[in-house]
Amino acid sequence: MNHSEERTPFIENKESHPWRRMVSLGDSFTEGIGDPEPDSPGGHRGWADRVAEVLAHQADDFAYANLAVRGKLIRQISNDQIDAALALKPDLITICAGGNDVIRPGTDPDQVAQLFRDAVDRLSASGATIVTFTGFDVGWTPVLRTFRGKVAIYNENIRAVAEHYDALVADLWALKEIQDSRFWATDRLHLNSLGHHEVARMVLRTLNVPNNLQHLEPDPLPERSWRAARREDLVWARTHLVPWVLRRVRHESSGDGRSAKRPDFT
Repeated sequence: MNHSEERTPFIENKESHPWRRMVSLGDSFTEGIGDPEPDSPGGHRGWADRVAEVLAHQADDFAYANLAVRGKLIRQISNDQIDAALALKPDLITICAGGNDVIRPGTDPDQVAQLFRDAVDRLSASGATIVTFTGFDVGWTPVLRTFRGKVAIYNENIRAVAEHYDALVADLWALKEIQDSRFWATDRLHLNSLGHHEVARMVLRTLNVPNNLQHLEPDPLPERSWRAARREDLVWARTHLVPWVLRRVRHESSGDGRSAKRPDFT
């Protein structure tokens, strides 16, 4: 991977981790939506790219692929991404899946978790280190607060799956730093660049990989006035909330017709 000078705040220590081939699976969260960067494949960077940059800087022969596609449900991730991931013979796999299922009305988090278990079971055959993710604590946001109980149930299932398969858990629920609107994109459904940066720091802690990434760098957005925040509420509802609800009603996905941004190792 290539790195510009401003993107190398990393520990100068080759061989500080054992991994050489990382593959990331999932939906918009792992694709990096909300963290735009024109020079990145697909036009987005995201936490997974940020983690891979750190790992690549510490291993000369490191390679990284990202198969995640926005809007995908867990069955689609299992059907479309697992075989492709295993074909790359990774030694480090990250998988965050099921979030889009859990926040759909009428879904059962225990049933979604069974599909997640099946996915991890297939991935575990590779012998790779597997990193799983709990869901965000959405209690702070009025839009998604109603799903908090379902997310909590799903998280307990995720922890049980991780324990059974000796996988790591990147705990988004416990990442209280990002429970603030300054860490989220204008659609309020995806992290912005600062949010993805904080998740990358958390994932690297989970992997026990030393690095020099600093809290709140890149800098957070400035505080907004109450009037400006309410004005943004109206714009957000018209621009993001209504289309999101309509896609759920029509059983459509923002990822329909899209392919992975990094389907092979780079």
